[in-house]
Amino acid sequence: MSYKIPIGPYHPALEEPYKLDLICEDEIILDAKLHIGFNFRGIEHLAETRNYVQVIALMERVCGICSNIHTLTLCQSMEKLLEVTPPPRALYIRVIMAELERLHSHVLWAGVAGKLMGFKTMFMTCFALREKVMDILQAISGNRVNYAMNRIGGVNRDIADPAAILTMLNNLEREITRKVIPVFTTSSTALSRCAGIGVLTKEKAISCGTVGPTARASGLPEDIRRAAPYAAYEELDFNVPVETGGDVRARLLVRALEILESCKILRQALAKLPPGELCAEIEDIVFPTDTAISRVEAPRGEVIYSVSWEEDSDNPSRVHVRTPTYANMPSVRWMVLGARLSDAPLIQASIDPCYSCTDR
Repeated sequence: MSYKIPIGPYHPALEEPYKLDLICEDEIILDAKLHIGFNFRGIEHLAETRNYVQVIALMERVCGICSNIHTLTLCQSMEKLLEVTPPPRALYIRVIMAELERLHSHVLWAGVAGKLMGFKTMFMTCFALREKVMDILQAISGNRVNYAMNRIGGVNRDIADPAAILTMLNNLEREITRKVIPVFTTSSTALSRCAGIGVLTKEKAISCGTVGPTARASGLPEDIRRAAPYAAYEELDFNVPVETGGDVRARLLVRALEILESCKILRQALAKLPPGELCAEIEDIVFPTDTAISRVEAPRGEVIYSVSWEEDSDNPSRVHVRTPTYANMPSVRWMVLGARLSDAPLIQASIDPCYSCTDR
């Protein structure tokens, strides 16, 4: 006889509220239904009441971990409306901030995954590495979370000490290569908890419309930094890690390898950082009646902003956001089918969900 097990809305591993109803028989999951909407904040509606300066500060608070990505995507949309191109140095600084934020997000998730598997020491190791990344972000922007770096036409702050970032990169890459990746790939405990668990096939990944590391772990090589380059990514050389297993281990490996690729991108960006201004000269900001769309590769996958404006208005008429967690959530149902009940928390966490972004 089947029975229903609710997980949430107060989740044992994540601070953000959501609910997953699991239909089980014995200890095997037969079906699942996901419920969201417990934390609706109305940010998109509030954006319609803010001017072009205030809306940047507002949208930076959609998410704490990837706050910089949201302002970058928003500013790119507004720059399209105004036909403004930021100077080269600003574009490189945007890349540097985006990749530091990716490091922060991926290292944090590796720690959470370690904790869910029972690797408390790995959790502490990853969070110690995360602190080093956040120290650099604080040194650049003055803040550990919301950096206020992006503005229309460029950035607000310069990179004053590139050598400090390189020192952090060397230490991070060494620790990830020596400790994190070997433990997650060779430990019998990690393999038993991850390998063959929560499989999402390539066909299901396509049909569910998954994005980011979740899609790349199922064999889809899509990455907006490569498919539709923005900022200075077109001038940088990097690989897009892809795994074909589609299980929790593959999703973990993709993120670990992306950490190394982010280090590679950051080294290039710091070496090529051109001289010049931080922001384009804009005399008067007057938006036309039009809509612009911007796409950016956030740590969890593709973020899309659609910004609409009406002429002679100080405020946008519409700001619509599609976050990667919203795109990846439907795939959880297929990942947990046939899995053991005890594996469900780790499986759903393997998409690195952010319900703060989703319930904006």
